[in-house]
Amino acid sequence: MKIVKRSGNIVEFNREKLKSSLLKSGASMLIVDDILGVIDAEIYDGITTKKIYKLAFSLLKKVSNSNAARYNLRVAIQMLGPAGFFFEKFISRLFASKGYETKTNLFLQGKCVSHEIDVVIKKNDDIEMIECKFHPRRETNSDVKIPMYILSRFNDLKDRNHPVFSRSDKISSCWIATNNRFTSDAMDFANCSGLKLLSWDYPPKFSLGRTIDEKQLYPITCLTTLTLAEKDKLMVLDIILAREIIGNVEVLETIGLSPIRIKNVNKEVSELCKYL
Repeated sequence: MKIVKRSGNIVEFNREKLKSSLLKSGASMLIVDDILGVIDAEIYDGITTKKIYKLAFSLLKKVSNSNAARYNLRVAIQMLGPAGFFFEKFISRLFASKGYETKTNLFLQGKCVSHEIDVVIKKNDDIEMIECKFHPRRETNSDVKIPMYILSRFNDLKDRNHPVFSRSDKISSCWIATNNRFTSDAMDFANCSGLKLLSWDYPPKFSLGRTIDEKQLYPITCLTTLTLAEKDKLMVLDIILAREIIGNVEVLETIGLSPIRIKNVNKEVSELCKYL
């Protein structure tokens, strides 16, 4: 059975890969087998991966909102756009969960020009900058031009004192974070130049996908019991993570949710953040 990927490439349907992603959502083997049975009957030669995903998501949602939310994670990260401002806040929270002090959207003076830096982090005496490259389309990867450009910005900033966490801080290293992936050339150049990379699946022990699951850093955008407009309102109120609304009835009332809907949202978030 041939299917069409988001990139337009045609590949063989991988049932085991779909099964693995459904199990990762927290659904039981019995539920996953039932969903796969429905999908086996529905798919056809030339179907897109997008349609398969939508079918699997809708079937999961009928069983468990929290499982569907977890299955929706990759799409939820893309919904932190379109400009990427909320993605920068999400990255700040991700590093904060690992014990870093963080600051976002700073203007720092380099040797030659001024630079707007997305995130600056500190642990012990090490201060690092993070540049976030957000792509609203899943198939868009960060190519070699991005680390080449960011390296020049880092070099302009690194040997100077900056008022970030104290009155005089020096930036020792630089990260590039993206919601998608890096091309092989981008990874080779970054590794050769001493830049640190963070993407959906890289580095393996500290990737976005893995860290989100391990630290339960699910973005508010993955929830199935909120509308798109409600998620946008919460992000404007600086609610970026789903767990930030646990017990926070006031903020849900602020965006106009009824008591019944507040109960449903809290139920989904509680189940989502209990899963390991």
